[in-house]
Amino acid sequence: MRKIEVPVLVVGAGPAGLSATCHLATLGIETLTITRFPGTANSPRAHITNQRTMEVFRDLGIEERVMHVATPNHLMSNNVWATSFAGTEIARLQTWGSGPERRADYDLSSPSAMCNIPQHLMEPILLDVARERGAQFLFNTELVTMRQEAGTVHSLCRDRITGEEFEVVSQYAIGCDGDNSVVCREIGFETEGQMGLGAAVNCWLEVDLAKYTAHRPGVLYWMAQPGNDYWVGSGTYICVRPWSEWVLLFMYDPATGEPDLSEEAVMARARATIGDPDIPIRVKAVSKWTINQVVARTMNKGRVMIAGNAAHRHPPANGLGTNTCVQDGFNLAWKLALVLKGQAGTGLLDSYTQERLPVGQQVVERAMKSVRDMLPISKALGFEPGQDEAAGWANVDDLFEDTPHGRERRQILRDAVELQNYQFNCHGVEMGQVYASCAVVSDGTSRPLPTRDPELYYHPTSFPGAYLPHAWLQRDQGALSTLDLVGRGRFTLLTGVGGSSWRAVAERVAASLGVPIDVVSIGGPNCDAQDVYGRWAGLAGISESGCLLVRPDRHIAWRQQDSTAAANPQALEEIMRRVLDQPLQS
Repeated sequence: MRKIEVPVLVVGAGPAGLSATCHLATLGIETLTITRFPGTANSPRAHITNQRTMEVFRDLGIEERVMHVATPNHLMSNNVWATSFAGTEIARLQTWGSGPERRADYDLSSPSAMCNIPQHLMEPILLDVARERGAQFLFNTELVTMRQEAGTVHSLCRDRITGEEFEVVSQYAIGCDGDNSVVCREIGFETEGQMGLGAAVNCWLEVDLAKYTAHRPGVLYWMAQPGNDYWVGSGTYICVRPWSEWVLLFMYDPATGEPDLSEEAVMARARATIGDPDIPIRVKAVSKWTINQVVARTMNKGRVMIAGNAAHRHPPANGLGTNTCVQDGFNLAWKLALVLKGQAGTGLLDSYTQERLPVGQQVVERAMKSVRDMLPISKALGFEPGQDEAAGWANVDDLFEDTPHGRERRQILRDAVELQNYQFNCHGVEMGQVYASCAVVSDGTSRPLPTRDPELYYHPTSFPGAYLPHAWLQRDQGALSTLDLVGRGRFTLLTGVGGSSWRAVAERVAASLGVPIDVVSIGGPNCDAQDVYGRWAGLAGISESGCLLVRPDRHIAWRQQDSTAAANPQALEEIMRRVLDQPLQS
């Protein structure tokens, strides 16, 4: 039997697998990524891409490539509820930080903007980047069995076209093979939760809706009609390309039978929810999917890790799916690279579960709650499955009547729409991850209490474990973010005007550990970057002689309030050894 030896085998080439592969290849780690499919995603699927994920792409140097094919944030603004595109508009909500009440929050938090890039457009970019940086891929290749020994992982694979079986022997493996993960089954990753909590259909359409959408641009349009309103409406339109390509999503109850998915039935639903009987429509594809609520109990076992949907599964509410998958890869890759290069102990990999599992749990819980929170809108509209059509339309008329009942119903509707901010402007959930793990060292302080709702609002902080806050700086007459000073696979020590002594300390520690540590000063015109707006001074959380030790994934590993430890290199070395799981020196 043919045998392939490689440092890292990645199983699955969706957002999680491609993210991990891209980062490992960028860091010089040889990888082989296999997928049972003949290519990347063949339909839009996930699409919302938040600021943290765009920052990951910024770290890879591909942010502009992604934005080139994405729908920009200003065209994502409006969530619209209506009886049809041509019918009565019921309510509207500005989303993804595009409204005037939230725009400053989003702008201040990141150098990157949210965008809408469907999965079938994102994945080819990541594939190209990974290949450009040396990653190897085998499509039409499925994992049959996997087992691990003390120093290796043995994976039996099969070419789905020729039937040939071969073995991949790797030092580590990453399971990114989705809901029905073979890696999870073979290695024994246990999960908690439920599958099949809801059933849905995606209909990929070509239809020009510019005359109904260009004046109210958005990503999601929710159509609700009498007698055909199971769970979230008669049909939700997801913009794939403005304004001519869409996914029509609807849910159904399997207990009442399977839906008619013939082209004729799909066209009829589309025309009814558009409200224009003559508009040309082309059905590109139709697929079914289910709502799952599942989280793994651990994300690493020995030499095998899992990421993406293999580790956490949830409905698309809040648009967190692809984002969490990409960010799993960002967290794992630098750790695995350091272990493979002999610069870190294997204990560093334990921090992967410690850090990413709570994120997966939070995302699953938030997405499920957001799905449940869609029901108040249906109730506010007065639509019910099987309802008499005339009674249903009378409910719509009553909603807008100048009567006590009409006024009461309009307030109920406003409250239901306001609740949707927890799905569509949930900035704290998108941005506010603070890690607690063996790869973060406490500075003896407590995490600051939030001043606003921590789900809706992001609270930047330099507390150890938090993501480095963004602030615009100046260097050589050019603007750059604090985030541009760190990352890219390297540790960075950030200091201020009075922190020059940290340079010698960091140089000595880096030489001792064999791990490079960049030192960057932020402050006045004689620093590496100038805090011209003074915003960094308010976010840094340290004195001008203190420092922040920032990990390759831009999370803060440790902070020192002032330079009292600068004269003692052993302090920084001890911190680095703890983060890297290197033996402490006596």
